[in-house]
Amino acid sequence: MKKVLFIIIFSVTALTGFAQDQIVGRWTTSDGEASVEIYQEQCKFFGKIIWLKSPYDENGSLLTDTENPDKSKRNTLLVGTIILKDLKYKNNRWEDGTIYDPEEGKTYKCSAWLEKGKLKIRGYWGVFYQTEIWVRQEQPTEINQ
Repeated sequence: MKKVLFIIIFSVTALTGFAQDQIVGRWTTSDGEASVEIYQEQCKFFGKIIWLKSPYDENGSLLTDTENPDKSKRNTLLVGTIILKDLKYKNNRWEDGTIYDPEEGKTYKCSAWLEKGKLKIRGYWGVFYQTEIWVRQEQPTEINQ
């Protein structure tokens, strides 16, 4: 009986671990302008920009985080910038995180969930929200340097 109980508990734990990892991987943003790699550190999930369709500004320089409210970070390259932070897996969703919008230099609360193989990312600003749908990449995208 103890052996059966151990197997059941182990199976449930393994399935839960698998479910939370489903968000890990490379995703194309809804506008197709960027790829974001989502990864796990300890019990939280993060996402960083790994590719931009147009990585250069009008002067031919690599894009930097020019709108960042922290002036010391405005020369940081956009490729490599962490835009998703601190998402935690709860009840088939990733919640209590933040998403950074480098175009506006603003950070919003966010949550995410999978629906029909697509990742829905919802950013909140007070009672208002916006949801984007990201698509998983089958092939690795070349990383812009």
